[in-house]
Amino acid sequence: MSDLPTLPVTFRPGRTRAVLLSAGVVIFLVISGVALLLEQLGPGEKLSFVVTGALIFWVLALFARVRVVADDSGVTVVNIAGRRRLDWAEILRVNLRPGDAWVFLDLSDGTSLPALGIQPGIDKKQAIADARTLRALAEARSIRDPEAAPGTDQG
Repeated sequence: MSDLPTLPVTFRPGRTRAVLLSAGVVIFLVISGVALLLEQLGPGEKLSFVVTGALIFWVLALFARVRVVADDSGVTVVNIAGRRRLDWAEILRVNLRPGDAWVFLDLSDGTSLPALGIQPGIDKKQAIADARTLRALAEARSIRDPEAAPGTDQG
């Protein structure tokens, strides 16, 4: 298939990432600014405001770090609290059904792995295109026998 992207390719929710990081910076600056402007607060209280703003930014940055990286040997899924490396042969199917918050990868061990790096939240068209691209990459790079895997229709 000639319309596949050159590897490595990274899928991430770009608009969602921009919103999360921007909100994190604004929240940190506002909370820190309030702490500095409130003269009745002591140094410890001001510091607690700044630390709280930093923690909020850190949590939003964790949400913003999600991605799916496809390369020649497989896929790395980076979610909020973890990272998992998969060989292409481990991915049986890439699913993004109507109503799904993100892509799910059906794996050869019988489990399903959420891949938060492709999510239709803010940019549905981009998420659908990314899911189709990842599905095509998985199908093109899979070492499975197509006759041995019935029921792998596109959906």
